[in-house]
Amino acid sequence: MRINLHVWRQPNTEAKGHIQLYTLDDVSPDMSFLEMLDVLNEQLIQKGDDPVAFESDCREGICGTCGMVIDGIPHGKQSGATVCQLHMRKFKDGDDIYVEPYRHTVFPVIKDLFVDRSAYDRIIQAGGYVSANVGSAPDANANPIPKGIADLAMDAAQCIGCGACAAACPNGSAMLFVAAKVSHFNLLPQGQPEKATRARAMVKRMEDEGFGGCSNYYECEAACPKNISVRFIAKLNRDYLYAAFKEGV
Repeated sequence: MRINLHVWRQPNTEAKGHIQLYTLDDVSPDMSFLEMLDVLNEQLIQKGDDPVAFESDCREGICGTCGMVIDGIPHGKQSGATVCQLHMRKFKDGDDIYVEPYRHTVFPVIKDLFVDRSAYDRIIQAGGYVSANVGSAPDANANPIPKGIADLAMDAAQCIGCGACAAACPNGSAMLFVAAKVSHFNLLPQGQPEKATRARAMVKRMEDEGFGGCSNYYECEAACPKNISVRFIAKLNRDYLYAAFKEGV
């Protein structure tokens, strides 16, 4: 396959960026998108040029670090997949592909396709934890959990914090990310001690970071590589109101 790759190049946060065209010949349809970028970088290095900076780790759809915008869609046009799970067979010979970093003021570009997503880490620090006594690990059956609740918590726990939801949202909202993290803890017995404060603390931190509010566009659900449902946002809103009433706000 012959691919015309239009890549965003930006040397640092303060510098202005631009789109750079690279043409790749003999791209295998069996390559993942990141493997194709590896080939591009090998060619650039051989020429003495600066390789394209992008983030990746597990390359198994687990870590969430490979987030980038491909043809205007976070993680690309393959539903329910990260960039490392997107293969070149999804494209055609001679295609023009545009690759850009997330466009969000809260995710500043560090270099090229590499963005700073530490805002998500700070949201987690605000409430994404449970109280735990020191000592040996408790027995797995010490806290019986109904299967329906366990399954729902696992659905929320699939969130990999990639940032696609906020990047896709017209408001730049991180509500799906926050909702998944809050629901994961609030559904389980271990998360009950902080339940009354977790939702309010994490939503406040989200707002303080500069993320927008949710207007039910559902673009977050469409872009999520783990297909996390927007119903968790409804649950977050209920937990938030519960906490507000309990605290007398």
